[in-house]
Amino acid sequence: MSRPSSARIDLDALRHNYATARKLHGRKVLAVLKADAYGHGAVRCALALAGMADGFAVAFLSEAMELRAAGVTAPILLLEGAFDGEELKVAARHALAVVVHHESQLRMLESARGLAGTLDVWLKMDSGMGRAGMAPEAMRAGFARLQACPAVAEVVLMSHFARADEPGMSTTAKQLAAFQAACGGLDARASLANSAGILAWPEACRSWGRAGIMLYGADPLPPTYRQAPLQPVMTLQSQVFAERLLPPGAPLGYGGGFVAERPTRVGLVALGYADGYPRSAPADTPVAIEGHAARLIGRVSMDMLTVDLTDLPACGIGSKVELWGRTIDVNQVAAGAGTIAYELLCNVKRVPRVYEGADAVPEASNPGPCFEELHL
Repeated sequence: MSRPSSARIDLDALRHNYATARKLHGRKVLAVLKADAYGHGAVRCALALAGMADGFAVAFLSEAMELRAAGVTAPILLLEGAFDGEELKVAARHALAVVVHHESQLRMLESARGLAGTLDVWLKMDSGMGRAGMAPEAMRAGFARLQACPAVAEVVLMSHFARADEPGMSTTAKQLAAFQAACGGLDARASLANSAGILAWPEACRSWGRAGIMLYGADPLPPTYRQAPLQPVMTLQSQVFAERLLPPGAPLGYGGGFVAERPTRVGLVALGYADGYPRSAPADTPVAIEGHAARLIGRVSMDMLTVDLTDLPACGIGSKVELWGRTIDVNQVAAGAGTIAYELLCNVKRVPRVYEGADAVPEASNPGPCFEELHL
């Protein structure tokens, strides 16, 4: 018998979430598949969205090439752009669009020679995030230079929000105003709305949206805000493989941070921080055992964690444990661990992915990593 831990990936939920993003945005939406689709498997997710998604976005060239090798023919945008002239040549050869967010990338395009074709270029403006992008005062000149560049087919204007997941803050409205002031009147399509922008800022919805975390069913907005009808795509689960009884006053696990206040039935679960579950998750972090509400106790170890079975007499060895997914909100686990859902999902590793849904059959030419399984 194999270790009973897995990350179950619901491809029907993925498709539902993309359709939700498309409906809310009202125009074209890129499905963001960077970081191996936030830990969900970029190739399988792209194939599940084939014929449905307007295009995809990844961080850099090798992520895009993995999709092209798997037969994905839809538009793909490199969010970090090209790092040198050779990457530009590969991007042109495989019909990849590139982001330009600083002067050296713009010059790289202007000096490009021998490309197999022209490239669509997304010119990024720093509208207030302070991380990447052209200065507002450089946007009009940058746009004109790209339009005059023989290597460029179309220019799309874009920016990225710093605090769209905080609907009460004025930052996003200021960024929108800055973008309009810098780019207003330019004859180009635009892309502003990330997941939080799509969900909370309808005025940010332009020609292209970029659905990232919402695609995987994790709402980036505060729980007090109106929640979108998203469905969790990943269910991280395992089983109780052993149990023991702690007497009152007995410590549990590394550091002895948990001390039993009553006779406590402890279940050992075959999953730990080496699988991506956060070591920083505190006692009382919610889990579901055979669908019943339960809690984490003791410190998370590398290969296992411990849960409280005391009030669940029907549960024990062999009981299914959900760490997050359809019952346990990954955002709640992340908040308790002092991080965000993005990090938890991206960190999942070592456990097999089990694909479910109408599009679960893999391409024979690209079966994916050898540890992945197919749920039929």
